[in-house]
Amino acid sequence: MDLEKYMMFLEDMSQLILNEVPKADYDSLFNDFVESEFFLLDGDSLLIMCVCEKSLKQGQDLHFFYLVERYLVDLITKGGQFAVVFFKDAENTYFNLPELLPLRTALILHLQHNTNIDVRTDFSGCLSQEWEAFLEESYPYFLIVADEGLNNLQTHLFNFLIIQSWALKINAVLFAGQVADVLRLYAYFMPSRHKNQMFFQKNRRTIENAYRSLIKQLEKCRALAFAPLFGNLKWENMMEEAHETISLLKQLWPEGSDIRRVLCVTSCSLSLRFYHQLLESRSETTAAHQQVEGKPLALQEVEDLCKLHCLSVAFLLCLPLSQRACTRFVTSHWIEDIQTFLKMKKCCDYFILSDVNISESWNLDLTHLSDLSDELLLKNIAFYYENENAQGLHLGNVITKDYEHLWDTVSKLVRPFDVGKPFPLRTTKRPFLKKNPSPIKDTSMEKMPSLGFIPMSCQVVDNFVGDILKDLPFLTSDDPVVTSLVKQKEFDELVHWHSHKPLSDDYDRTKCQFNEKSRDPYYLRSVQKYHVFQRFYGNSLESVSSKFVVTQGIKPRKFYGPTSKKTQETKAEIITRENKKRLLAKEEEKEEKKWSVLSFSIEEEMKEDLNSGIKNLEDFLKSCKSSSVKFRVEMVGLTACLKAWKEYCQSEGETTKDLSIAVQMMKRIYSVVEKYPELLQEADRQVIAKCLRYLGFEELASSLHLTQVAGNVTKEKRKNKYSVGIGPARFQLQYMGPYLLRDERKDPDPRVQDFIPDTWQRELLDVVDKNESAVIVAPTSSGKTYASYYCMERVLREGDDGVVVYVAPTKALVNQVAATVQNRFRKNLPDGEALCGVFTRDYRHDALNSQILITVPACFEILLLAPHRQAWVKRIRYVIFDEVHCLGGEIGAEIWEHLLVMIRCPFLALSATISNPEHLTEWLQSVKRYWKQADERMGQNIASRSVGCRPGSRKDCLLAKQSYRVRLVLYGERYNDLEKHICSVNNGVISFNHFHPCAALTTDHIEKYGFPSDLTLSPREMVQLYDTMFHFWAGWPRAQELCPEEFIHFKNKIVIKKSDTRKYEESLKAELTDWVKSGCVKQARMVLKHLRPGSVISSENMADMFPLLVEKLKQMEKLPALFFLFKLGAVEERARSVKTFLEKKQQRKRPPKADKEAHDMENKLRKVRKSIEKQKTIDEKSLKKPRNMDQSLIHEAEHDNLLKVLEKNLEIPQDCTYADQKALDAQVVTATGTLALGINMPCKSVVFAQNSIYLDALNYRQMSGRAGRRGQDLLGDVYFFDIPLPKIEKLIKSNVPQLRGQFPLSISLVLRLMLLASKGDDPGDAQAKVLSVLKHSLLSFKQPRTLEMLKLYFLFALQFLVKEGYLDREGNPVGFAGLVSHLHYHEPSNLVFVSFLVRGLFHNLCQPTRKGSKLFSQDVMEKLVLVLANLFGRTYFPAKFHESPPKFYQSKVFLEDLPKDFKDALDQYNKNVTEDFASFLMIVSRLADMKQEYQLPLSHTDFSGEECEDSQLASYLMSCKEGRVAISPFVCLSGNSDGDLLCPGTLDHVTLRTIGISSSQAPVLCPQRFDNQGRKMPLNAYALDFYKHGSLTGLVQDNRMNEGLAYQLLKDFALTIQSISVSLRELCVNEEDNVVLAFEQLSKSFLEKFNKI
Repeated sequence: MDLEKYMMFLEDMSQLILNEVPKADYDSLFNDFVESEFFLLDGDSLLIMCVCEKSLKQGQDLHFFYLVERYLVDLITKGGQFAVVFFKDAENTYFNLPELLPLRTALILHLQHNTNIDVRTDFSGCLSQEWEAFLEESYPYFLIVADEGLNNLQTHLFNFLIIQSWALKINAVLFAGQVADVLRLYAYFMPSRHKNQMFFQKNRRTIENAYRSLIKQLEKCRALAFAPLFGNLKWENMMEEAHETISLLKQLWPEGSDIRRVLCVTSCSLSLRFYHQLLESRSETTAAHQQVEGKPLALQEVEDLCKLHCLSVAFLLCLPLSQRACTRFVTSHWIEDIQTFLKMKKCCDYFILSDVNISESWNLDLTHLSDLSDELLLKNIAFYYENENAQGLHLGNVITKDYEHLWDTVSKLVRPFDVGKPFPLRTTKRPFLKKNPSPIKDTSMEKMPSLGFIPMSCQVVDNFVGDILKDLPFLTSDDPVVTSLVKQKEFDELVHWHSHKPLSDDYDRTKCQFNEKSRDPYYLRSVQKYHVFQRFYGNSLESVSSKFVVTQGIKPRKFYGPTSKKTQETKAEIITRENKKRLLAKEEEKEEKKWSVLSFSIEEEMKEDLNSGIKNLEDFLKSCKSSSVKFRVEMVGLTACLKAWKEYCQSEGETTKDLSIAVQMMKRIYSVVEKYPELLQEADRQVIAKCLRYLGFEELASSLHLTQVAGNVTKEKRKNKYSVGIGPARFQLQYMGPYLLRDERKDPDPRVQDFIPDTWQRELLDVVDKNESAVIVAPTSSGKTYASYYCMERVLREGDDGVVVYVAPTKALVNQVAATVQNRFRKNLPDGEALCGVFTRDYRHDALNSQILITVPACFEILLLAPHRQAWVKRIRYVIFDEVHCLGGEIGAEIWEHLLVMIRCPFLALSATISNPEHLTEWLQSVKRYWKQADERMGQNIASRSVGCRPGSRKDCLLAKQSYRVRLVLYGERYNDLEKHICSVNNGVISFNHFHPCAALTTDHIEKYGFPSDLTLSPREMVQLYDTMFHFWAGWPRAQELCPEEFIHFKNKIVIKKSDTRKYEESLKAELTDWVKSGCVKQARMVLKHLRPGSVISSENMADMFPLLVEKLKQMEKLPALFFLFKLGAVEERARSVKTFLEKKQQRKRPPKADKEAHDMENKLRKVRKSIEKQKTIDEKSLKKPRNMDQSLIHEAEHDNLLKVLEKNLEIPQDCTYADQKALDAQVVTATGTLALGINMPCKSVVFAQNSIYLDALNYRQMSGRAGRRGQDLLGDVYFFDIPLPKIEKLIKSNVPQLRGQFPLSISLVLRLMLLASKGDDPGDAQAKVLSVLKHSLLSFKQPRTLEMLKLYFLFALQFLVKEGYLDREGNPVGFAGLVSHLHYHEPSNLVFVSFLVRGLFHNLCQPTRKGSKLFSQDVMEKLVLVLANLFGRTYFPAKFHESPPKFYQSKVFLEDLPKDFKDALDQYNKNVTEDFASFLMIVSRLADMKQEYQLPLSHTDFSGEECEDSQLASYLMSCKEGRVAISPFVCLSGNSDGDLLCPGTLDHVTLRTIGISSSQAPVLCPQRFDNQGRKMPLNAYALDFYKHGSLTGLVQDNRMNEGLAYQLLKDFALTIQSISVSLRELCVNEEDNVVLAFEQLSKSFLEKFNKI
């Protein structure tokens, strides 16, 4: 088939992908954690990415392998679980590029033999059945692939791979444009959409035919590519000859050898033979035809080149990497004929490597597959023997010996002719290299910046880095760098600005919801309404009565535990006790009367309908407080259940029984036996025993009440008739699981009034009472938040000055907690003071005059770092961090770190999902030790220190002694069990399969890791596991012991508790683990396989099936439910689809004439209203008594009747809504993962309705934890809808990932810290906070090398700030330090913006329309937006979209470059920063672990060793030792040196990897960004386009943006302009300054357009 026939279709396929490229999400591939994901890497895409790396020179194999391994190690370090796939068909794309053929083959062999990477090479192509089966079995979440190949045919091959992956619901991720930081890898993510899946299904036949045509075309290309190199030689013959050459070598070297030696000799001999044959065939051809111009290489010349190659391999064998890294860089190129021969030789390399892997019996060392050739070294040797051989330098004995051995072997392998002796190396005179005026790159001429730091005299510097200063280079006072420091005064004097003036901070600029000082009555009413609403909202969240708090001052702490009874009571205590006794008696009498009134109706209802009657009985029990009354009620319920069970069994006969009545009976028995044992009489025991006998539990009945055993047949038959048919233990596990009782303490704690706290909760209360800190890890809804409210109440009681700060991760959670606090507590406070305040980025109220502040991390950080807020900070008594696992999150994680290390007071850190809490606690304990030392140094008496006693406050406001202990409190038990279900769709019908948690495991996983710590089973799942184990191993030795009826903790127990089932669960898990480890793997594997649900069928578009899913859950009574999706658009779309479904359903149910009747009634209502209004007007005008009173009453009655009829007409049928019409609660909520961050919205069921990269192990646990409302649902249900089965298994068995530190410092943070240190209200306290932040990053905890690196980075940051004029040499802020720190969210754009301002560029740009005018033209405004968009609106498109963009309608889409003057200024700024950063890298390189630097990162292949001293030639060729300080020795092999650090964009791939520094730490703003294939990535012009046309739709259509994302980005951009405008106005003295006026005009106009959206 001809490929031309399918070219149009291939273009359509390319266009389909191209349309998806600009819509790709640029996200972190691993989100926060990736343990639950498995993905694939296309090996050829990986190869292309590394080959195109700018720092790599062709032929530098070892450098290439270093790049590959560095990338793969980065993935593994970030938690990646992946396989690398090389397709056989893809090999055909390299025959036009023979230099890459052996490289690809060597890469595959290297990854297979020298690493633990899972490498797949057994698939012919991406359309093969084997590949499809592999994908369906492993189900990777995404495939990382290139969007463009090295030629068009390879690009088409990648397109096939992307299309086919989408068809199988596997997402595509582009290699192009990836950026890595310490914890994450950001990339373009193209999800598999339904329309793309349909494209494949509709065109499957065409796709398969086009693919086959492409492969045939590639095979033709191979023949065309090989003809100039090998003439008439056939492929099969060449492969056969390669095989023969290897066979001959095995005879010569029977003991085996190293792959470098083997490839060298076989490839040289093979290429010499092929070239010899080529020359002979050419001579025959030229004898018959005229000579072609140009003389080919003679055989002797080729022999010389092969000798040089053998010598270069001898160098590789003998020289360590440290020596090779100093090789000269020869810039001359090979002559054309040499290039042609080298291509032939590369093909021979490929032939050998393709065949070498089958040699299993031969001892072949493949360790150094990564270092088969070094073209730069070969060029050096060739250049020496062509131009410098007169020096006569010796090779050295070792190198000479290796070289002679190699060449002698070549001569033996080349059988048809003699290749000559090893020496001399050059017997011919023809130059191999082209002439070049500068043949060798001189790196010594590269001018590097002065190596040293600017001397500073500052206490913070001395305290933090004083221990390393003596070892560092510093610039002298007369160094040009020091003498030319920026003087900000020049700018201030020029334009009349006060750049040093303190700016208002984010707190001042945040919108104040209420003016605290206003006494306006209307305003006060609105405040009152707000507080009423907050209490109402809080009451809806939890049914807790409000508590009035009275200040009691600080009392000695009481610790509650067992105490001896007092020998003598005081009179007051006796009176109190008697009063309580009297009140209890009165309460009990009241309860007795209430029950006597209700008992008859409840008993009658139980006779009519047992379930309804039991519900009413349980409602009464909830409200009743008398134990004796409760006991009587339970016995009544038990008797009713027994009667109902007897009647039911008599009517049903021997058929299968419905055990719901038996379950109700056991529930009553549970309550009576466990809760009221002291009230049980003999008669009651007889009733219970009778009930147990009727259930068939004779042994349990006998243990409770002994009776004579009936032996006759009639009684035995009756027993079988009423029996449940299974043993009591199995019955309780199988059917009573949700009702099993927990072990609860019965002794009340005087600190808690509403409930009896568990032991672990009491520990939390003790923590607060002792002023300790704690890390609290407990499941969602377990009650850990109660300690927070206890802490708040305690501080409120102690006085009016102490403050509790509650830090929540989201604004929604802030609002909930604030409402809950206002509902829980009330307190009389002095005027101007409030109980609860809120501070978020959007609004604030009562933030600094409240005792409980609810805030988000960023806003709390603003207050802690604000120099003039330190008096308020000292008032803080406790800080509560909710959802503290956000410390490991993607956005804002470093802020959580800063808060935890800056606070001096105790804290509570709460979370449900931390896997390494011990490490976190240890780190926080080290921080507290620091604060203890700091307090001692500052000479403060902690026991009597006054905290925040403001002027005029109580003199005795004393702080109880603070403890510096950090306690870890762990609790792992959920209130209710979770059960998982998988949804499948078949022919439009939704069904559910129960998913047993053990089905997620494999025997390999159990053997390696055991059972995940949080993988729990419900009681019925335990029985299911036991039964399966029993079924698949008939001779199981412990079957009897672990049988539920015989298990030691169940045997003869009337009440089996949850703690008993946990022991059973652990025993079963231990037994299954023992099966795996003791050789019974086959049985264990069968058990796990049997527990797996059947195949999940999902043939339809699952988005369309969503309303049917909700309807099904409603029918099953599983609402309310939370439906988690991970894209905002999908959340809204699913909610709309449910709404549409219900509307259509309602429309079908409405009578045909209902709409017309409603319309008629509305008209009648209108007329009646008019009549009523008309009558009112007449009556008002008449001074006499209205005469038509009867008429008015008639009209009103008619109005009310019509209104009722209309309401009835428009009433929504109950089955057409999911809302509970009697309550305000929503029954169906679609939401993103944000809702799982602490929001109090428990529900009966949780549904995962969309697969996503954000659905990881941590989010799964956070979200699924919402299922099962405490006190309402005995079981929580989790449903997986449209989630692949392998993904579900990975989610369930994956551990929650560990918290790891981020890179903690930035230039802006250092500046903010220096501002605090120099301007803080209390200098000593401020410096202590600054040093705590600097010294205690989680990244450097127990990592001294990392801490030293951070110290050096701190010095670099200081040097940069001093040079730019933001700090003086004493560390004091100067110039525009305030403006830079105010815009810290936008680093490095904030630094560039201020540099533009200082250079006067904005003053040049912002010229008014005419002199004296305050208005600026549209052109000026658009240029200003262009500049700001280049700084603060940087969103990139993938490069591929720029190459062939479609037609745009409203937007320009691609952002233009900066105006020339701004671009020149940016280039100069970048040059200065890059020089400073290069100097820093050279200094910090001393921290590198050079042992690791000489090893490949993944395979750890070691290239270290002693340098070869006896070779004069080696020393001569490798004499460039300078300029190799901060560059990886592997990278130096391509001729890179320290001078390359001065080129922005190369840092990440060339620096020493063990110093832990990446380019993201350099405050450089590159005007243009290129992907790893060298293509320009354009910026999205969304901000400028919106300013021009004001259309959000235009951005969605042309700029390919999601509407929600576009809105958020525009909002951020508008707020940034507004913030700059306000700051400039505060700094400028001249009210008519053009820059200030221009920014004010722009801010106003942009916000006006934005507010119209």
